[in-house]
Amino acid sequence: QVQPVEAGGRWVQTGDSSRLSCAASGPIFIYYALAWFRQAPGEDREFVSGTNWSALSTNYADSVKGRFTIYRDNAKNTLWLQMNSLQPEDTAVYYCAADLWGLGSPTATHYDYWGQGTQVTVSS
Repeated sequence: QVQPVEAGGRWVQTGDSSRLSCAASGPIFIYYALAWFRQAPGEDREFVSGTNWSALSTNYADSVKGRFTIYRDNAKNTLWLQMNSLQPEDTAVYYCAADLWGLGSPTATHYDYWGQGTQVTVSS
């Protein structure tokens, strides 16, 4: 199994860029689809972006499409989320999730392993 650990959350201003990382322990990292979800205060957790094991298949929520990019390095057991043109509505705790043999689904219940989250705050 893998244990995701997120990093990189910080306070930024509108329009800024930032990058999150997710390091996952375990020798079979490559077999996991990985995704980013986020949860704003008082809101449900929502899908941001997901990728299959090879990163040849990726998908994005409409709200971040064109601004965020997900990518992974299987040799380094790491997933990233590059976030550009950040907006106040992007403020949330961002979670990394792993799904064995998955495809990067937007459905949270497909993911078995979750990190503790990292806070991203975008001020206007």
